[in-house]
Amino acid sequence: MTREISNTDDIIDSRDVIERIEELEDLIEDEKEEDFKEEIEELKTLKDLAESGEAYSSDWIYGSTWISDNYFTAYAKNLCEDIGDIPQDFPDYIESHIDWYGVAEELKTDYGCIDFDGQEYWIR
Repeated sequence: MTREISNTDDIIDSRDVIERIEELEDLIEDEKEEDFKEEIEELKTLKDLAESGEAYSSDWIYGSTWISDNYFTAYAKNLCEDIGDIPQDFPDYIESHIDWYGVAEELKTDYGCIDFDGQEYWIR
């Protein structure tokens, strides 16, 4: 069983959403619907999310990453480190003065925003 996908997750992979939808559909199909009210509600929410994701990203079925608005600043810092924009030996006394919020806001121009049950997620 895959884990529940929630609008409190920092990062969501579309493949996990697809897998969870399939799992819920199989579960509900095999049993009585009245026994699975929570699962039915989760399925509806995830299907709405999937519809938004599919409309925005052509990589939906191959895996697109969604970053929570609350986590996007940390994501921007990690991204800059991962792609080498910030060298491994970059001194802390310099890095601690970087406006990571501003960097994140600049990066958001390359992303689209979708709503997942009241929480904004950024998708590229």
